Amino acid sequence: ELTGPLTLAQSINAALADGVLDHPRMAVFGRDVAAGGGAHGVTEGLRDRFGAARVFDTPRDETSILGLGLGAGLAGMLPVPEIRYLAYLHSAEDQLRGEAATMRFFSRGAFRNPMVVRVAALAGEDGLGGHARNDNSVAVLRDVPGLVVAVPARPDDAAPMLRTCLAAARVDGSVCVFLEPAALYDARDLYADGDGEWTAEYAEPGAWADRHVPIGRARVYGIGSAEDLTIITFGSGVRMSLRAAATLAAEGVGSRVVDLRWLAPLPVADIIREASATGRVLVVDETRRSGGVGEGVVSALVDTGYVGAARRVAGLDSFVPLGPAARQVLVSEEAITQGARTLLAR
Repeated sequence: ELTGPLTLAQSINAALADGVLDHPRMAVFGRDVAAGGGAHGVTEGLRDRFGAARVFDTPRDETSILGLGLGAGLAGMLPVPEIRYLAYLHSAEDQLRGEAATMRFFSRGAFRNPMVVRVAALAGEDGLGGHARNDNSVAVLRDVPGLVVAVPARPDDAAPMLRTCLAAARVDGSVCVFLEPAALYDARDLYADGDGEWTAEYAEPGAWADRHVPIGRARVYGIGSAEDLTIITFGSGVRMSLRAAATLAAEGVGSRVVDLRWLAPLPVADIIREASATGRVLVVDETRRSGGVGEGVVSALVDTGYVGAARRVAGLDSFVPLGPAARQVLVSEEAITQGARTLLAR
């Protein structure tokens, strides 16, 4: 908390360090998380501080990584495995669906597999690495009963959300998947180069209770009058939507940007409240149009009797290609702005 404003990656690193200090049986592990600090440097320095018994490298096999987490949880530890890229999770996803998330159910509460799985997730900028390292599909996670899926977009949300997941795993035996938007790891600016508005101070422990983020609660930003349009989004979509909302504000349109923060369970009460406040909803979903998060948001609106206008801006039903071609697949700030104008013109 004395180092000044932190990026998303730095905030997660600090929260992991506090987690290891706070939970004596917590262990952080995965591919190169100890020696290399992980693929994006998020765990850099943790092994030097806490030793190889608490922070260590594993074989390059996601099934083994999650399998180790399953055993560690059953043994009474608090495992925090890292999956290098979201695309790599799919080869081991049954460890979550068929084992971790079902242990309490099939044992009638006698056993549990507490775990917080960190994943460098969603698509990076310009499709770096292609679909092997960029994956914007989370459908396989959202339909697992009881699985908690978190997506922090901002540094000041990342640390309290990670603390919430650690507490839920330790106390309730929850299985949490902590999806970290790789494109935002090192982001510092929001509206202009050098503005530093995508960094945040790290809260001291005495302030943690006041900044607690409960599971299933969204965050709302008001831009301008905030009376004309509601934009519901998450992950990288939050930063793009705030920028688009600023453009719309210059045209006299007031927006409220809703950061879901939790994809499972969805913050339905917050969605309905903010949608009803304007009667116009633009769902910005960086996952795919089919099976994406946006479908769940729209379903929640329909199920609760929302009668206003709604429109979706989503990624295409395609793998993420390499280089600039990725822009043809992924959601963009321009697509959000145009989608909002089309909705407002109805």
